[in-house]
Amino acid sequence: MNILDEIISYKKEEIKKRKKEFPVQQLENGPGFDREIFSMKKFLVDPRKTGIIAEFKRRSPSRGVINDTATVEAVTRGYTCHGASMISILTDEPSFGGSSEDLQNARFNQLPILRKDFILDPYQLVESRAMGSDVILLIAACLQPSETWQLAASAKKLGLGVLLEIHEEKELTHVCEEVDVVGINNRDLKTFSVDIDRSIRLSERLPVDKLRVAESGIRNVESLIRMKRAGFNGFLIGEQFMKTTDPAIAFASFIEQLKKSQ
Repeated sequence: MNILDEIISYKKEEIKKRKKEFPVQQLENGPGFDREIFSMKKFLVDPRKTGIIAEFKRRSPSRGVINDTATVEAVTRGYTCHGASMISILTDEPSFGGSSEDLQNARFNQLPILRKDFILDPYQLVESRAMGSDVILLIAACLQPSETWQLAASAKKLGLGVLLEIHEEKELTHVCEEVDVVGINNRDLKTFSVDIDRSIRLSERLPVDKLRVAESGIRNVESLIRMKRAGFNGFLIGEQFMKTTDPAIAFASFIEQLKKSQ
């Protein structure tokens, strides 16, 4: 059983437990359903911003602990102040050290927030809206194409944006009308190896009307610029900032380098 299989296995059990603890009706009556949703597409193409989806992540299965001292409030405030287009929050606890509370604590930022988790069930869509998400992630490697289509359609009915993540050619069958943006992961989710050219190769196969996001392995300004020239609208970066003592300062420094290079 690979890492992804292990995550899917415990995630299914987690969903069963959460359904009992927090029924759908309870979630729908929460404050998350009253707020206006920020548009992922609008913020990604805003010329005043950077296109960067800046991520808060404490640890990962491949790296272990990345940063267990930084607070989600301070980091995401820094991301917002220095030009992030969106914020990504890991809410998976066993493998990434995240929680729904992390996302809720970042909600004061006036940017779209991506709930980065392993979405397998329509219940998680309601849960995502309730905790303050604007966008949900659907990972093709975790789903059948029909499941992706159904979850994407259900998310749209809830007002949520949909970022579909693919990482190999066969997953192009998951792309559908309900998907707003396609993210291409440079990291193989089964082996966790990184190939920075993955995004560029696969992007050429996407429908022209889909916005593109490059994910994982963007460690310097040069990589981002290369992907921007290849037609990418967004760039999901987390570990590059989170591995430092002060991720907000690291992000600000990255943006300064980016401005000088353009």
